[in-house]
Amino acid sequence: MNIVLTGSIGNIGKPLTELLVHKGYSVTVISSTAERIKKIEDLGAKSAIGSMFDVDFLAQTFRGADTVYLMETMEAAGDMFDKSIDFIGRIREIGQNYKKAIEESAVKNIVHLSSIGAHTDIGTGMIVFHHHVENILKELPEDVAIRFIRPVGIYFNMFSFITTIKNTGSIVSNYGGDQKEPWVSPVDIAEAVAEEIEKSFKGRTVRYVASDEVSPNEIAKALGIAMGKPGLQWKVISDRDLLENWLKIGFNEQVAKGFVETQAAQGNGTLYEDYNRHKPALGKVKLADFAKEFAVAYHSDKSKKYNGKDNEIVVKTICNFMHYGAENN
Repeated sequence: MNIVLTGSIGNIGKPLTELLVHKGYSVTVISSTAERIKKIEDLGAKSAIGSMFDVDFLAQTFRGADTVYLMETMEAAGDMFDKSIDFIGRIREIGQNYKKAIEESAVKNIVHLSSIGAHTDIGTGMIVFHHHVENILKELPEDVAIRFIRPVGIYFNMFSFITTIKNTGSIVSNYGGDQKEPWVSPVDIAEAVAEEIEKSFKGRTVRYVASDEVSPNEIAKALGIAMGKPGLQWKVISDRDLLENWLKIGFNEQVAKGFVETQAAQGNGTLYEDYNRHKPALGKVKLADFAKEFAVAYHSDKSKKYNGKDNEIVVKTICNFMHYGAENN
C-alpha cells in the first residue's frame, strides 16, 4: 500500500510514520522544509518537499497513493505575531487546496486529522477552521471515502503551563474546577490513524480519540506531584484578563480571541457535546504517564529560557492547541 502523509514528522507524524513503515507500507511524508529530508528518510519513508498552498505539488505527490492522510495546522498559515494574517481564511485555503489536489490526483481514500469541536461552527473559537475543512472535504465526490479523526486536547498543550508555573507558581486559565474533560496522547492518535488507514474504506465516518478524562484540579495535582510541587493550584481568571495577557504577548488578535473562546468552550462543556454522544474507548497513555514527561521538561535547562514576550513554548503550544494535533511542517 502506498500512503502519503501531510504534516511532516512532528508529534503525531513521527510515530505514525514509524508505525506504517514498520507494517511494511510505502510511506511518503510531505514537509515544507528540506531540512527534514534526512530525518524522514531515517525513519524509512520518502520525502516530498513543498507547500500546502501549491495545488500542483500536492496533486503530483498524491497521485498513485492508495490513501492520503490530511491535516492542517496554525503554523502552516503563518506567524502568529503577524497581525495582518487571517488564519481561519488561510487554513480554509489549505482545505480547498486539498480538495482540488484530491480531485486532480483521483485519490479515493482519505484519512483527515480534524479535531474535537469540528461538528459545529458555533462557539468553538479558533478551531472552527476544522469544521470548515471537514465541510470542504465533504464536497468531494461520493466515491471518495473519508475517515474523519477528531482528537481531543493533546497532552503536550500542557507544556504551556511551564512558563506560568515558573512565573506565578500556579496554572492559570479562564476555566477550571472539578469537571472532567478528555485529553489524548499523540501516540494514541497515531495508533488510531494507522488503524483507520488499514480498515476497508467506504463512505464517510467520524472517530473521536481520547486517552484519559481528568479535571483541571486533577491535572494540577498530578503535575504538581510529578514536579515535586504537591501544592500546585489551577487558578481561574476572567476571559477578559486572559485575552489581555495574550494580546500583551503580541499575538494576532484573531488568534488571541479565538484561543480564549476555545478555552471557554472547554470550561462550559460546549466543546464536548458531540464527543459525549460518541465517546470512544480510552487509549493507553494516561495523565500519570504524561506527568512524568512534563516534570522532565519543567526541570530541564531548556524550559528556563521560555519567559517574557519572546515565549517560544507558548507560541508552539498555541499552534498545537489550535489543531489539537499540530505538527512541524
